[in-house]
Amino acid sequence: MASLENQFIELPLETSHLSFALEHWKTVVGDGDWIIDATCGRGRDTLKLAHLLSPKGSLIGIDIQIEAIKETQQLLQERLTAEQMTRVRLFCQSHAQFPSVAHEQSIALIVYNLGYLPQGDKSLTTMTGTTLQSIRQAMELLRSGGLISITCYPGHPEGKIEQDALIHLAKGLASRSWSIRFHRKPHSDTAPAVLLISKTHS
Repeated sequence: MASLENQFIELPLETSHLSFALEHWKTVVGDGDWIIDATCGRGRDTLKLAHLLSPKGSLIGIDIQIEAIKETQQLLQERLTAEQMTRVRLFCQSHAQFPSVAHEQSIALIVYNLGYLPQGDKSLTTMTGTTLQSIRQAMELLRSGGLISITCYPGHPEGKIEQDALIHLAKGLASRSWSIRFHRKPHSDTAPAVLLISKTHS
């Protein structure tokens, strides 16, 4: 497999990491596309992703914590129309395995916002092993031209290990099939960062 070591591009993150990620999500999702939110959290990203869907599109939301799924469901019901809600399916499970519906059609965009549930138990975080397992599956589900967007939080110990492992994985991907960009604040090793993995060829 060809190494991408010399093509791993690191760029400064000059704006909010979440705003930056959203701008990239908008460029990927087209008519009828499917999206996965692999870490629903409080539902804020899930809501943004739902607004990107066309009438024929679909959004799959996943979170291992039932509190997160319930809050996401409530937020979506408050902010989306009944018709928009029909395009969203939520699953309370680990993202280490995607639900069977995720395999029905190739996916345009898969989003990860790693770390712990905002305002939740900080001891419950995404873990490096299951995150890597999930990313490898996500790569198989992604359509050509699709994007995996990963927001990393290296400010806590597991988050730093997770980010380092993801960078290592990304650097080893074949350059003929994948384009990698890593964006973080200049001169900060602990600020949130965004890793973008784009599928250039099937």
